[in-house]
Amino acid sequence: MNALVKVASRQSAAGLMVIATLLFAAMGVCVKKASVEVTTGEVVFFRGLVGAVMMALLAWHQRLSLATTVPRLHLWRGFAGVSALTLWFYAIAHMPLSTAVTLNYMSSVWMAVFLGLRLAWRRWRGLPGKSIPPSLLLAVAVGFVGVALVLRPTLQRDQWLEGLLGLASGMLSAWAYLQVASLGRTGEPEHRVVFYFSMFGTVAGLVISLVMASAGQMAWHQPSTMGWVWLLGIGGFATLAQLAMTRAYARGQALVMASLQYLGIAHAFVLGVWLFDDPVNALSLVGMALIVLAGIAATRSSSVIKD
Repeated sequence: MNALVKVASRQSAAGLMVIATLLFAAMGVCVKKASVEVTTGEVVFFRGLVGAVMMALLAWHQRLSLATTVPRLHLWRGFAGVSALTLWFYAIAHMPLSTAVTLNYMSSVWMAVFLGLRLAWRRWRGLPGKSIPPSLLLAVAVGFVGVALVLRPTLQRDQWLEGLLGLASGMLSAWAYLQVASLGRTGEPEHRVVFYFSMFGTVAGLVISLVMASAGQMAWHQPSTMGWVWLLGIGGFATLAQLAMTRAYARGQALVMASLQYLGIAHAFVLGVWLFDDPVNALSLVGMALIVLAGIAATRSSSVIKD
């Protein structure tokens, strides 16, 4: 753990985000494997619990404080992030996976909208604000087109509610990422940000399970040995990814980092082909190329709106 933290401290914001997307893709593989045996509530719970334990041990070993002076920011970050995760899982369960993932990855588009509205508000109030470079907005749009080409989402007429919830998951994800950036600007260390988010996720997983149990559904299962491996993998990969992502948002510009998050789709596509024999076609390859080009273009944007 200490070695990984030291490596992360030497990485640029863009490098950290690339690492985070790879770790999130690995977490996705574990989620796919674990979901065969356990429920969404259990996945959310163990993702949070493993992360909270890892961060508590790190803080104890390095004598780092977990006390915070900005509990409200942590609360909003936890609420937005866990709500987005829960809505995303619901969308995955009730509509095609490709569509649910695409709607969730609209978070980068929503972030551009939120930042644009915030810039308009600041200018209306007579406050200074730097414009978002058109090249960066183009990179976000091109990256999303790449995501759509890789996943090729579809939506049935009777899935309008699920579609709205999928859109909401993307909006809430964008809000959560902006909260992460805000926490970074206050000087809140990433171990503290990840710890409180993990605690929030642990509680949310328990609440989801209780709701399922009250509805007469089986909320808890006894996983196999490999099931436990996948659950621990979910928490481990998610925690390391959160650490890298949190530091990336603290160091870099939010919209650039959001654009680089599209790389997670490229990583997931490669892992899907390698581990699950997912099909390969020309549109998917074109989409991956667009995602990579969008990430390169975003990192080369020299003048970005100041958050």
